Amino acid sequence: MTTRLSIAGHRIGPDTPPFIIAEMSANHNGSLERALRIVEKAADAGADAVKLQTYTADTITMEHDGPGFVIEGGLWDGRSLHELYEQAHLPWEWHEAIFAKGRKLGITIFSAPFDFTAVDFLEDLNCPIYKIASFEAVDLPLIRYVASTGKPIIMSTGMADEQEIAEAVEAAREGGCKDLVLLHCVSGYPTPPEDANLRTIPDMRERFGVPVGLSDHTLGTAVAVAATALGACVIEKHFTLSRADGGHDSAFSMEPEELKRLVEDTRTAFQALGRVNYERKESEKGNVVFRRSLYAVKDIAAGEELTPENVRSIRPGHGLAPKHYDAVLGRRAKVDIARGTPLSWDLLA
Repeated sequence: MTTRLSIAGHRIGPDTPPFIIAEMSANHNGSLERALRIVEKAADAGADAVKLQTYTADTITMEHDGPGFVIEGGLWDGRSLHELYEQAHLPWEWHEAIFAKGRKLGITIFSAPFDFTAVDFLEDLNCPIYKIASFEAVDLPLIRYVASTGKPIIMSTGMADEQEIAEAVEAAREGGCKDLVLLHCVSGYPTPPEDANLRTIPDMRERFGVPVGLSDHTLGTAVAVAATALGACVIEKHFTLSRADGGHDSAFSMEPEELKRLVEDTRTAFQALGRVNYERKESEKGNVVFRRSLYAVKDIAAGEELTPENVRSIRPGHGLAPKHYDAVLGRRAKVDIARGTPLSWDLLA
């Protein structure tokens, strides 16, 4: 197992900026034209990939209004699962056009399958990566089937505890997955920042020995930037053309200018990580002269003793370092020292 790998031509690991995924989800709002526009805007913003979801209402649930099949509370209160997914799903006949659009624009398109038939369908499209959604992280047969394709897997871990994550990782390995990325995720829509618990990211990387990123449902860019500083190598965010257009996921999705800022901010955060380095940096070398040093603050005659009244530590930094202050006091001037002269050992007897 390694924390560095290559996915669809992108290097992923601690030595590269985060791989940025724009999650289309249901934000196509039932329009292929809008779906293609989302791909265009994600590419314009600098995202590395757009992620789709491949299911139908009948492959992800069943039509039923009994207990558990009708949502209570939250964004989709009162909606049946089948009704919600029927409206939210991306029609399978659109996938080929979206994949083609991605190839034309040079942005990776991949998807999260939700059953075996979706995997088979996506294989026919040569899907380069597969996503395991948080809610499917407990579906070990699905994970093994996806892994059997030999393609890289990016797996979200929302709601999964440590044991369930371990079982999912084992299923992926058993199925033949060699390139696996885990995404720390909190499946709250939106997620309050205080629930993000980003310190899980380095812990997850250490526990499971794979690259770890963040599937982020918080609002804004701050949490993603903080995750980058903690070593997140993938950042996934829901993306829409405009929240004002509505849609099942629009309330917690980023708009184009926000996604562009996310790309810029996470890359800046990655650059700022640098390396462990205590050396003087090139950008600060010119300011060394403004540090403090020892100066004569009064005229000192030859043979006169140096005292706190005629020697002080002040800016600029052309004299002896302030650490020599105690050693200088009590010494006598070898020559006349004019007020404003930086002290040096050759001036002292």
